[in-house]
Amino acid sequence: MTIALLAGFGIGYFARSAAGMLQRKTHAADLMAIEKAHQEDIDATLTQDPKRLIDLWAEDAVAFYPGSPPAVGKQAIGAVNEKFHAQYPGFKVLSYTSKYKNLQVEDGLACEWFEKKGEYKLSPESPSASWHANGLLVLKRQSDGSWKGEMVVTVP
Repeated sequence: MTIALLAGFGIGYFARSAAGMLQRKTHAADLMAIEKAHQEDIDATLTQDPKRLIDLWAEDAVAFYPGSPPAVGKQAIGAVNEKFHAQYPGFKVLSYTSKYKNLQVEDGLACEWFEKKGEYKLSPESPSASWHANGLLVLKRQSDGSWKGEMVVTVP
């Protein structure tokens, strides 16, 4: 009886240890993939490549931009981008940085606060201008392990 009890404790200890190691590996992989998503955001923003900009988003994403109704769905977010670029065909991003704070990851969702800054020109002839925004970003783990934007609330 004592041997069975000790064996049960031993099996339980090693099972919990193995589960904890797997959870830590998964969390570490998620953090690396989220950091990759952050870098993809920077790269897409600097190049203004329409495909790369839309690829940042999950299919059912929602974007809340100041002064506009919510853009619901990846295609609607793409349409907002297209409308902006049609209005300012010479738009160029000169610099762009983003800082993220208080990352929380749980059950395939990640939530974090952000601060973004940039410098841009609306046309080659226009003077450069700066931009600053704070907001909340929710990311969603995709079936391939990557992370895409699920919701963004931007406050200028």
